[in-house]
Amino acid sequence: MLDKTYRPDEVEQEIYSLWEGSGAFSCRPDSDADPFTIVIPPPNVTGSLHMGHALNFTLQDILIRYNRMRGRDALWQPGTDHAGIATQMVVERQLAAKGKTRHDLGRDKFIERVWEWKAESGGTITHQMRRLGTSVDWARERFTMDEGLSAAVRKVFVALYKQGLIYKDKRLVNWDPILHTAISDLEVEQREIHGKMWYFRYPLADAPGRFIVVGTTRPETMLGDTAVAVHPDDDRYRALVGTKCILPIVERPMPIIADEYANPEKGTGAVKITPAHDFNDFEVGHRHNLEMINVLDHNARLNGNAPERFRGLTALEARELIVNEMATLGFLEKIEDNLMMMPYGDRSGAVIEPWLTDQWFVDAKTLAQPAIEAVKDGRTRFVPKHWENTYFEWMNNIQPWCISRQIWWGHQVPAWYGPDGAVFVEATEEEAQAAAEKHYGKRVELRRDADVLDTWFSSALWPFSTLGWPADTPEVKRYYPTDVLVTGFDIIFFWVARMMMAGLHFMGEVPFHTVYIHALVRDEKGQKMSKSKGNVIDPLVLMKQYGTDALRFTLTALAVQGRDLRMSEGRVEGYRNFATKLWNAARFCEMNGCQPVAGFDPKTCRQTVNRWIVGKLAATAAEVETAIEAFRFNDAASVLYHFTWGTFCDWYLEFTKPILQGENEDADARAETRATTAWVLDRLLHLLHPIMPYITEELWRRLGENRPSMLIASAWPAFEAGLVDADAAAEMDWVVRLVSQIRAVRSEMRVPPGAEVPVYLAGVAPATRQRMAVHHDLIVHLARLATLDVVEMGSDAARTVAKGAIQLVVDEATAFVNVASLIDVAQEKARLQKEISRLDGEIAKFEKKLANDGFLSKAPPEVVEEQKEKRAEAVLARDKLGSAYQRLAAL
Repeated sequence: MLDKTYRPDEVEQEIYSLWEGSGAFSCRPDSDADPFTIVIPPPNVTGSLHMGHALNFTLQDILIRYNRMRGRDALWQPGTDHAGIATQMVVERQLAAKGKTRHDLGRDKFIERVWEWKAESGGTITHQMRRLGTSVDWARERFTMDEGLSAAVRKVFVALYKQGLIYKDKRLVNWDPILHTAISDLEVEQREIHGKMWYFRYPLADAPGRFIVVGTTRPETMLGDTAVAVHPDDDRYRALVGTKCILPIVERPMPIIADEYANPEKGTGAVKITPAHDFNDFEVGHRHNLEMINVLDHNARLNGNAPERFRGLTALEARELIVNEMATLGFLEKIEDNLMMMPYGDRSGAVIEPWLTDQWFVDAKTLAQPAIEAVKDGRTRFVPKHWENTYFEWMNNIQPWCISRQIWWGHQVPAWYGPDGAVFVEATEEEAQAAAEKHYGKRVELRRDADVLDTWFSSALWPFSTLGWPADTPEVKRYYPTDVLVTGFDIIFFWVARMMMAGLHFMGEVPFHTVYIHALVRDEKGQKMSKSKGNVIDPLVLMKQYGTDALRFTLTALAVQGRDLRMSEGRVEGYRNFATKLWNAARFCEMNGCQPVAGFDPKTCRQTVNRWIVGKLAATAAEVETAIEAFRFNDAASVLYHFTWGTFCDWYLEFTKPILQGENEDADARAETRATTAWVLDRLLHLLHPIMPYITEELWRRLGENRPSMLIASAWPAFEAGLVDADAAAEMDWVVRLVSQIRAVRSEMRVPPGAEVPVYLAGVAPATRQRMAVHHDLIVHLARLATLDVVEMGSDAARTVAKGAIQLVVDEATAFVNVASLIDVAQEKARLQKEISRLDGEIAKFEKKLANDGFLSKAPPEVVEEQKEKRAEAVLARDKLGSAYQRLAAL
């Protein structure tokens, strides 16, 4: 017998161990089944499960479990990313606690220490993934620093280098002056700050006493200026183009150039160009062949290219001196407050500098062209489709990809340098040595490049390197390309685009056919979760408190395509109640002898109510399948919720209580109903399993003896044509409509729960009269009625019962629900009027705020959306109360 209460904390770990131990998660390379493959976006090995992970993994698991049950050979490829900077920082902090740095250990010993940390503490997130119920193929778990994946990285680097698609160049990168490495754009956090805009006068070289005024937010970089740019169509400066101005303090003559980068509407329309310290200026410098003068060192202090008095100063120290000196020289025009975005390193917290340095780059523009075409011609599609525009925007404007990092943990660049600096790029040191001997004609000592590769470089190979490539493995042939990639929009460029480029270049095929982009998980007010705001919701806490299935169902129900999720503990609690409802329904079925019957055929059902529920289940299954196939996860959850809670629990089980529990009921009807109930519940567990795996598996094994397999390994239910009985559906749906409308009136009019209400129907057709006769006792019981009878429309009896009655239209009939004697009509009208007035006031406030251009322009989008939703909710409530008031007014 099922326990009275479902306790997820007592069963989840046991069930997961059963799944994993049985091999249920494993792919079957030798099977004849069609493969279905998803590669997991590898979380950082340093990571811990957050709400974004929980959403991402849940949606993937739904697809994998669904397709596995549909008979596909499902491979969900797991693994973790070595997370170069993040992991190195973890170990460096451990060393710092002992008063040491990585330099005290040396490179080799430090890397050994990182591997030790990985072995001891690097599996946190994989354990948490198990807690979430993810059915990944753990036997195939990969790590981006595994030897097999490292071999793939070396092969790709060498191949691209020899094809001229990897090269070394001096370009601007995001430089972290604390970590002393280049970092990717994704590791740069843009923060809004209240800064200043300084306007400086630069003297014209050939016009003493005349100046060109430029604005800057970073005076300290002016020492590296090499030009002033104006727009070619700006009449104010047309005569100055081609002349020179003098850079104050360093007295360097600089050209005044025409370039469309200068915005005539912004500031003075003239901008100083510092190619070595600004990404836009760098491009201008290239277009005009300008000198690039780097005035900062790797610590973001002024270097030897600055006048001696500024050398060694921090950027802020130099800024203060430069502004003061410009003011003393008479070259400070004015200072304005300026709201601006400032880049910070998400790991170090340092201000990130655009810094000119030698790095390794990939010719991403060349690799991007086939990847663009693959999406244009439909070989890979985005869901929702509008994300294709983001993809195209990034890819069409792609810049060289900086792939080198100045840290120790990662894939070391496979490049060696000879005594004269000649570079030899090969997969191994032995091959590099052989190439060097051929080049020099003798054996020479080589020095390996100290840089490591950006972690995105190795993860770009993930869809095929995890399958054993560059070896020609059976897995590569069978599981590449993959079917679906589920990921967030923030890494479309960093990961999705780079996998597309690598896959097409090295495999000749796209790495996935569909990219499903899910939205952000925000708090209940629509704000982005952050530690600083104190609004982070921990999925592990919610799973412990409410059960994993409740969290998974919540995330699924909120996963509307193209819309951010608003997460709250209350929602999870609500779906915990849904799990409880399912458990209680199953317990009711068990207590009433509803056990699976071998060979049961639902087409043989004679009872109308049983034919009705069978048809409803078949229709629900079809809707769930359609929704999952279309990645409309919220629709699948909604359909299952309403069928389970409403159709099955609230209606069918109530409809069949008299059959199951009635002493005088036909034994055949009871046996049929028990078998039907068990059959429906079993298949409902199948439909719910991809979203709620734990409770469904527990019920599956507890409710049936000698099951041929666990639910995870059971086939997705197939429903034969003809199971939807139109006559049964019409009959029982009529009962549902009638009872529902009477209940709604009782609720609106605040009829006491125990009060029995007289109801009469007029204008009924023969079919309705027959339904009333068949289901009379059921309707009276479910709607709490004193009377349920028929009167002739227009008769004296009809006129009599109409007095003091609320009138409802149910199909062709009119129902008179007599509530006047059960409530204080005047009091209810006054209450409703008061509540309607209150809601009118709230709606007016919302509309005033939403009509305010100032609010709309300044408020964050999520706040505006929240106000719109609250207005819509208030309007809906007001209209509902208005309808109730009109009904009372008619009494």
